[in-house]
Amino acid sequence: MAGAASAQVAAPQFEDGPGPNLVIEVAGADGAAKGTITLDLLADTAPGHVERIVALAKAGAYDGVVFHRVIDGFMAQTGDVQYGKQGADNSLAGSGGSDQGDLKAEFSDIPFQAGTVGMARARSVDSANSQFFINLAPAPFLNGEYTVFGQLIDGWDVLNDIEKGDAQQNGAVESPDYMAKVTVVE
Repeated sequence: MAGAASAQVAAPQFEDGPGPNLVIEVAGADGAAKGTITLDLLADTAPGHVERIVALAKAGAYDGVVFHRVIDGFMAQTGDVQYGKQGADNSLAGSGGSDQGDLKAEFSDIPFQAGTVGMARARSVDSANSQFFINLAPAPFLNGEYTVFGQLIDGWDVLNDIEKGDAQQNGAVESPDYMAKVTVVE
């Protein structure tokens, strides 16, 4: 299903704000470069979440982490620095976090649209840690339920080309693409 465009929507038109920006070099399961995604992080909206994402990126924690859950027409999830490394047994990917404590929710009135970046969490609203997702389509049912901390400003085609998961397995990806290198541009 790689590159499936059945549910693809128009590219978002977010402006590059004050940042910082998160630059993600995406590679396929075979290691071949697929392109770059750039996210504008919303430090004024979710300062604690942006601080965590930036710290993990600068420490290299996101390098080599897979997109473990990708649901066509919904979102691409990544960021499990504990169990989601490329080339490892990813059977637990999506259940781990970082060596940092969980974050308190920072909800806003920013809607989940195509290209919106949100923090993944468990049932508790204050359980976000390192995992995040990028919406492939509007998802208004997430509004006010998950912390928005960024917006995609470049690489919509790359995002939509990320290997999709099995819909019957909640988007689990058998041979996942991964974040080869993640850098911060301030």
